[in-house]
Amino acid sequence: MSRKSLWHPSNEAYLHAGEYAFAGRRLRRRDLRSLWITRINAGLLDFDLSYSKFTALLKKARIEIDRKILSELAVSNIPAFKAIVEKSLK
Repeated sequence: MSRKSLWHPSNEAYLHAGEYAFAGRRLRRRDLRSLWITRINAGLLDFDLSYSKFTALLKKARIEIDRKILSELAVSNIPAFKAIVEKSLK
C-alpha cells in the first residue's frame, strides 16, 4: 500500500482515522448507556418493575441519581440499590 510512503494517501488516511475516532466515541457512549440501562433493568426484576416505570418513580420521588451510579449500585452494592428502589416506591 502507498499510505505509508506517499504524502497524499497518508494524509487522507489520517483524516479518516480522526473521523472514525470521533464516531467511535459517540458509539461508545451509546453502548455504555444501553449497558447501564440493562444492568438497572436486571436489578429491578426482584421488584417487578421495568426501567421506564422506575425512572418515573425516581422523578416523582425527586431522587436524582444518574444511570451510571444506579447501574454500579445494582451490580456491586445490592442493598443500597434496593433501598433506593424502596424509597422511590413510597
